[in-house]
Amino acid sequence: MQTTLSEQELLRRQKLEELKQLGIDPYPAHEFLVNVTAADIKENYDRDKLNYKNISIAGRLMMVRDMGKAAFAELQDATGRIQIYVKQDEICPTEDKTLYASVWKKLLDLGDIIGVEGYVFTTKVGEISIHVTNFKLLSKSLKPLPVVKTDEAGNSFDEVSDPEFRYRQRYVDLIINPKVKKTFEQRTKVVNSIRTFLNERGALEVDTPVLQSIPGGATARPFMTHHNALDMPLYMRIANELYLKRLIVGGFDWVYEFSRNFRNEGMDRTHNPEFTILEFYVAYRDYYWMMNTTEKLLEKIAMDLHGTTDLPVGDKTISFAAPFKRVSIFGSILEHTGIDVSKMNEDELRATCKQLHIEVDESMGKGKLIDCIFGEKCEGNYIQPTFITDYPVEMSPLTKKHRSEEGLVERFELMINGKEIANAYSELNDPIDQRERFEEQVKLMERGDDEAMFIDYDFLRALEYGMPPTAGIGIGIDRLCMLMTNQPSIQDVLFFPQMRPEKVVEPQDN
Repeated sequence: MQTTLSEQELLRRQKLEELKQLGIDPYPAHEFLVNVTAADIKENYDRDKLNYKNISIAGRLMMVRDMGKAAFAELQDATGRIQIYVKQDEICPTEDKTLYASVWKKLLDLGDIIGVEGYVFTTKVGEISIHVTNFKLLSKSLKPLPVVKTDEAGNSFDEVSDPEFRYRQRYVDLIINPKVKKTFEQRTKVVNSIRTFLNERGALEVDTPVLQSIPGGATARPFMTHHNALDMPLYMRIANELYLKRLIVGGFDWVYEFSRNFRNEGMDRTHNPEFTILEFYVAYRDYYWMMNTTEKLLEKIAMDLHGTTDLPVGDKTISFAAPFKRVSIFGSILEHTGIDVSKMNEDELRATCKQLHIEVDESMGKGKLIDCIFGEKCEGNYIQPTFITDYPVEMSPLTKKHRSEEGLVERFELMINGKEIANAYSELNDPIDQRERFEEQVKLMERGDDEAMFIDYDFLRALEYGMPPTAGIGIGIDRLCMLMTNQPSIQDVLFFPQMRPEKVVEPQDN
């Protein structure tokens, strides 16, 4: 992190002082009334010119072409850029035009936020522009923006060479890269599309606790904190599943939540310790119904965003048109390794991992060993949307046993572009079976598995009151947005991804 000021920053601070000496507040408190946007002008001016004779717009000064007593500049607001034209003897309707002209020519910088008044016209070359009759400085920028260049193909890029710059200083990234802003606008559209889908079907959006006394609902390592008033440990939630199922017990038939979850695990292009999951639970449904519903949901999102179900993802084209392929997990492992692991015990699975050169440790039970084999040898092969179904019971402590296959549960994971996007079950609602599953997790914890589940006694008590047959799903919103916006990294769809602290750059002795 920079601790000394550059020459440009020192110059901007000098201009700041000059503005104050001229009696101009560089950070005025009163509002500036805006009555139009750049996008509105560009979309509607040609057919509705009479409505743009007295406009007021505000934004960031992004470019200036000085022509002596006049200048063309570009103003960028939340909707895009528009050209403005400034003439020295028209810049302000007050008598002291010299003062405002000197401010415009000498004391403004790229990045400053200004408000302008005037009228819209079309230049000789046909560009829609604003003829400025008055302007006001609204916020002085003390740091220069990175220089943005455009190549022959129209692609923009900035001068910053640090690859972490965009994630660390997202606020600057959004200013200089319009495509980045569009990605996050599309992320919001994804969430809104999901909400519409669920709300139209009668689902109820709810909130559940982020701080939990027991980190339940998933197998993951939690973040831990301490509540001073209660003098007790608390955990940041790793999932909201058990609370949502309590609501099903309480009589709601369909509940959902966009849950901010926290897992104290590794970071890579598809993992961030803080992430968003959509979970919803529906009474009197099963995992077959959930597969059909998930297909319809993803198909709708693709159509809402792009008007098609065939989307580019990297160098591939992925079809979100239903139906999706369905493959059992044992069938997948057999297909991609040539080995049938369906009847293997823990020792045989461990030997198979060794044979396949998969690194494992003694804390891993049967479920994790199967998961490792699938993750290493199978998962990356599923580019088109595919439901991986019918997991072994050891991998799924919250899932109902399969209605016809001994030793399996009614669970699926949705794989797209080689990664898990969703995880769903026919939910376990037998409190005695659930207690036994939790106890098996405790045994794994005692073996050193720090991702094993705790026993949630209150959740067991809730089940004892009776939970109807229920289907539930968790969908990774960040990964889904990566697909829907064609972004290669989870950091590209998070405004502020988690990063290591910046190194302080100490001033050098001359």
